[in-house]
Amino acid sequence: MKVLLLGEIEHAHESWSSLQTLAELASPRARHRAEFVKECKSGQLDGALVIYRTFDSVDITGRFDEELVNVLPESIKFVCHNGAGYDQIDVHACTRRGIKVSNTPHAVNNSTADVNMFLILGALRRFNPSISALRQGNWRGHPPPPLGHDPEGKVLGILGMGGIGRNLKKKAEAFSMKIIYHNRKKLSSELAAGAEYVSFDELLATSDVISLNLPLNNDTRHKISTREFEKMKKGVVIVNTARGAVMDESALVKALDSGHVASVGLDVYENEPQIDPGLLANPHVLLVPHMGTYTVETQAAMEEMSISNVRCVLERGHLRNVVPEHCEL
Repeated sequence: MKVLLLGEIEHAHESWSSLQTLAELASPRARHRAEFVKECKSGQLDGALVIYRTFDSVDITGRFDEELVNVLPESIKFVCHNGAGYDQIDVHACTRRGIKVSNTPHAVNNSTADVNMFLILGALRRFNPSISALRQGNWRGHPPPPLGHDPEGKVLGILGMGGIGRNLKKKAEAFSMKIIYHNRKKLSSELAAGAEYVSFDELLATSDVISLNLPLNNDTRHKISTREFEKMKKGVVIVNTARGAVMDESALVKALDSGHVASVGLDVYENEPQIDPGLLANPHVLLVPHMGTYTVETQAAMEEMSISNVRCVLERGHLRNVVPEHCEL
């Protein structure tokens, strides 16, 4: 059997090397999409059963869209994606090809929720204008920025109460915030752990802070846009650590400029690494360059989880976990 590595192993070298007793470990020679497609079509990658891909391997292959999925070797039956979000992969195209996909949902929960909480506190307290002023030798700024707000007693609306959302709930409760949430489905009492389930419109209308923690797909793209901003409280704070495109950035810029949205904390953007100039220009936008999982511990855990999926394929013929779309296949 053969395993195809797309990207680099940065931490779990020993675990990766241990797979050599089970399969041939191979990497493509290609360094951009056209070369990778050509390599696939040439038959040089034939015999590979499973692909391990990193988020950054998109620079080599481009997105795993239908075109790319259809030129993969016929032998490919599994794709182990190192990342919780898998919007780079057309899961439905994989389904049609008989390819199952795994991701790393649990490994990222803690570190992403940490960044989430950092952004909530920073945006609520309106730290960003004065941080920028201080670096320019202007102390808090002249005039100083508007006063911030304490998190205590504020209503935090979590849109998407998966693993990251539930981890964030625990952290926010330590700051005495009231938690409400909206999901496609109401959680069990055990999973909700006291958080109140509300409709989407109610979450928009009653939250002091809204945190976006939902995956990006065709149903969630621009889930938050002009109509949704209009339903929110004036002075709302919004934080996004999910994917940039779940929120319409052009509409967000207008809502910020009008003052309807008071401040924002962002770790993700619609067209990374490019950022909308309107966001860069607004001092009430706290920006982090997609660092939700940017820790040694989390990166290592993600690699170990992905490698364990590869090992499970080689030893047992199936993945340890699959993305939700493949749970019933």
